[in-house]
Amino acid sequence: MSEKKKSALGESGIYDAKTLGAPKVAVLGLQHMFAMFGATILVPILTGLDVSTTLLFAGLGTLLFHFLTKRKVPAFLGSSFAFLGGYFAIAPNGEHELLPYACFGVACAGLLYLLLALLIKLFGTGKVMKFFPPIVTGPIIIAIGLTLSQSAIDSCSSDWLIALTAIVLIIVCNIWGKGMVKIVPIIIGVIGSYLLAVVLGRVDFTSVSEAAWIGFPIHWDSTVFWAFKDGNVSLLITSVITIMPIALATIVEHIGDISAISSTVGKNFIKEPGLHRTLLGDGLATIMAALFGAPANTTYGENTGVLSLTRVFDPLVIRVAACFAILFSFCPKFAAIIGCMPSATVGGVSLVLYGMISAVGVRNLVESRCDFSKSRNVIVAALILVLAIGIKFSAAGAISFAIGSVTISLSGLAVGALVGIILNAVLPGKDYVFDEEKPDDTGVNFAVMNKEKEQ
Repeated sequence: MSEKKKSALGESGIYDAKTLGAPKVAVLGLQHMFAMFGATILVPILTGLDVSTTLLFAGLGTLLFHFLTKRKVPAFLGSSFAFLGGYFAIAPNGEHELLPYACFGVACAGLLYLLLALLIKLFGTGKVMKFFPPIVTGPIIIAIGLTLSQSAIDSCSSDWLIALTAIVLIIVCNIWGKGMVKIVPIIIGVIGSYLLAVVLGRVDFTSVSEAAWIGFPIHWDSTVFWAFKDGNVSLLITSVITIMPIALATIVEHIGDISAISSTVGKNFIKEPGLHRTLLGDGLATIMAALFGAPANTTYGENTGVLSLTRVFDPLVIRVAACFAILFSFCPKFAAIIGCMPSATVGGVSLVLYGMISAVGVRNLVESRCDFSKSRNVIVAALILVLAIGIKFSAAGAISFAIGSVTISLSGLAVGALVGIILNAVLPGKDYVFDEEKPDDTGVNFAVMNKEKEQ
């Protein structure tokens, strides 16, 4: 390839990575895997799900997403943090026997993606999105972060030195870091804090020495199919009602991510291959992962940041990253190293992360210019926040009621989300319009932005 052609590709973005050669494509794929890695493995660490299973279905889910979106969208699907509250509502201490029930609720939440994809295909994006304005999704996202805050503080309390090390590293890398350092602050915070704990003698590596190098990443007693055999109908129903409403927030998160990727790459993926296809891919990937005991999947802003950094926009490099994730999932010794991580390290990282989730909700409200001079908007936002947070930290921690012999519990987040959506639909004064041509202007693009656009 001539120097002139190389220069042109570098200036306009590289849409065919094969021109770079196989070695560079492999390195780019590894870079994308490490970009998603810290956040993706943090979800199973926090919830008690299996790290190897998580990596396997992050890879498989990404490949499925690419197949359904005609291999056009350079998105990686990693673990979703939005569902953490749902997992904690069903299995508050990561109880192994309760997690499959939580996964069933997550799998059912994935069905909402499929339903919305069908509605968008039939009626168009704008008519469907009017039910999910920022005045509903913003407070829901804020509540997700705030309801998780207590668990972060509890974990930090086990060793504040280790926790503060993680927090400081994340802040320094995110504010003053350059290049990939700025893209992967979470994994740097984890590694730095973990190493300090090792030096101080606060980590026991016995489980690592006992773990095998190669193993199968799927375990029967962690799957939804085991929950069906166990047969606790009350818990199955409670899980569905508690967790499904969370998808209302993650669906808008998905649209924001696709909008951000479109902005970065310079192609409108919401129109082609279409939002119905990206939602279908994300939903089916989440269902598949949850059925086999892995966290819900979501399109990752970290990888959008890597796209902006490298300007290599070929979806092929994302698929290479997915293959690397699948490969890593077959190493139990690697999963054991992750399992030895101090709880204070997890606490420090999650303290920043949960705060950032809430901050994203605030940003969503600010950038969409929600009009809080309107009483209907104040009422919608207020009830979502008060119900979600109030019920979470009440004595019961949920609202329970019986239908015959079946007892059903609703989390605060589920109640807040349902009330907010219903109120927004019935109260007069709706003014939200989703613009398919410029989604950035309609309050959905709150993922990692194109850095050139920010400057």
